Amino acid sequence: MVLIAGGTFRMGSDEFYADEQPVVERCVADFRVDRYQVTNEDYDRFVADTGYVTVAERPIDATAMPGASPQDLVPGAMVFTPTAGPVDLRNWRNWWRWQPGASWRAPFGPGSSIDDRMRHPVVHVAYEDVEAYATWAGKRLPTEVEHEYAARGGVDGARFAWGDEPYPGGVPQANSWLGRFPYDNQGVGGTAPVGSYPANGYGLHDMMGNVWEWTSDYYTPRHLTLSDEPVDPGKRLNLLATASAREGERTARRVLKGGSFLCSPEYCLRFRPAARSAQAEDTAMSHVGFRCVTDA
Repeated sequence: MVLIAGGTFRMGSDEFYADEQPVVERCVADFRVDRYQVTNEDYDRFVADTGYVTVAERPIDATAMPGASPQDLVPGAMVFTPTAGPVDLRNWRNWWRWQPGASWRAPFGPGSSIDDRMRHPVVHVAYEDVEAYATWAGKRLPTEVEHEYAARGGVDGARFAWGDEPYPGGVPQANSWLGRFPYDNQGVGGTAPVGSYPANGYGLHDMMGNVWEWTSDYYTPRHLTLSDEPVDPGKRLNLLATASAREGERTARRVLKGGSFLCSPEYCLRFRPAARSAQAEDTAMSHVGFRCVTDA
């Protein structure tokens, strides 16, 4: 882990997506953060020690999904699938599919494995799965503020952790989508072993790109200011959990940070410290992982 000295910084951006606004000043206490994203090797040790079964591997309760067809009531996860050519970028279903049998052990579905991917970030882990790992490791998940502060690497206010250009000198600084999305990837095309790209100013790898990372914060469609927050902490958490769910749904959503190998300037310019995304707590996907922190 790397010790990050606390401080004050400007969180958010008013240049890109609405949920990154407003830019707010935040103070951060000293904390330690994993140098790398949690890998398949790390997660395998956890499972071997505890016998833990992830959400994507558990049988689905049919009573929780009335009307669902039997073939859909099997364990699995969401897997990215490149398309054969250009598609409507407004419809994410063009490149995501529900894959029965997909899990952290079999990231592409039955027949796949992680035998040659032990140094890749673990994926297909839902929020409950990453919290369980963090508890076992004696750590916790970062808050959104901590993640963005650490991701900036001491570069306050820049668009990217390395400056204002996405590819300085034409050289990618993170594992993101290169080429036309979602069919022509001239880059890695999936996850890369952790540490494959340059570290930021704090010595942290893959804070941008590779896989999105879970944080402990509930998602809100904009950054909260002090006047938005109820005084009672319990009331605040209950309100945020309820408000974070999609309209008409009950599953709470948490903030993801850092972007992933799917981030493309023409579709999702989110491999930036200020960028954020909402993720349902019970959903495992092939571009979502995590890292942990501890108090200093």
